[in-house]
Amino acid sequence: MNTKKVLILGVNGFIGHHLSKRILETTDWEVYGMDMQSERVSDLLDHPRMHFFEGDITINTEWVEYHVKKCDVILPLVAIATPSTYVKEPLRVFELDFEANLPIVRSAAKYKKHLIFPSTSEVYGMSQDAEFDPENSSLVYGPINKPRWIYACAKQLMDRVIWGYGMEGLNFTLFRPFNWIGAGLDSIHTPKEGSSRVLTQFFGHIVRGENIQLVDGGQQKRAFTYIDDGVDALMRIIENKDGAATGKIYNIGNPVNNYSIRELAGMMLDLAADYPEYAEGARRVALVETTSGAYYGNGYQDVQNRVPKIENTCAELGWSPKVTMADALRHIFDAYRGQVVQARSLVDGI
Repeated sequence: MNTKKVLILGVNGFIGHHLSKRILETTDWEVYGMDMQSERVSDLLDHPRMHFFEGDITINTEWVEYHVKKCDVILPLVAIATPSTYVKEPLRVFELDFEANLPIVRSAAKYKKHLIFPSTSEVYGMSQDAEFDPENSSLVYGPINKPRWIYACAKQLMDRVIWGYGMEGLNFTLFRPFNWIGAGLDSIHTPKEGSSRVLTQFFGHIVRGENIQLVDGGQQKRAFTYIDDGVDALMRIIENKDGAATGKIYNIGNPVNNYSIRELAGMMLDLAADYPEYAEGARRVALVETTSGAYYGNGYQDVQNRVPKIENTCAELGWSPKVTMADALRHIFDAYRGQVVQARSLVDGI
């Protein structure tokens, strides 16, 4: 088997750095990575098969096209994926998530590469289906005055464009992550509400002993997936044994780990009590209910349940999610033990 050359744009991001680490540890593949920062991949930079370039996909377009041509597998992971940004700066979301990624998609088609593109569980929107089916579920969004949907809409349009290129011969796989969680998801040092994903947000509050705000009572449910399970699926897609993943859309999630946001907060507080580093802060935390309008702004709408149908993912990739919610949370709490003092110090000056 030829050594694969894998291009990861956004290599310093949550998925990018976990995937790079797994590739370098378990295969003989080469990783070509671009990002604007490198703190998450700093321990990988000296690896002989890691080729890192500090750059921006919107500026260093020639570097990107050259490396699309040079590599076998293309993963454009650069995107804004924080709900507060969808509501407050929808144009930024469209410009990066759609416009800046479109030339990369076109280059992959031009040079006949395997494009593995991150769609999102958000594309299903407010679908009423008990399980979101990548081949049959309708994609349902709110009105235009709810800019929260621009992210889902931009991602859906990209899915449709990629599918169109597939009809003309592009080797592509779309994957839809369902609430992947793990160490390095966002910075726990970001105190601003809504600036990070829910798990990191709650974790930062626990460390700093701040109240946790439950948007609309925290009744909305999510199926959480541990990053290692997600990366397992991505590795199989990159390998693409016998072309099984070509032209496919895969939900990558764990339907067993389906919990409400309120339940998540409770589990995290219970677990924090077991750790000397976190217990003191956790004792000061109260659960406070707030409205989505107060928390995110009037342009927000939410989905009450989001469960992935994963039968085709499991059958075609020989994959299944294995990490329980309890184990996933414990892994995350263990990973951040050394950062508690820095995170706590952010209380000053807020």
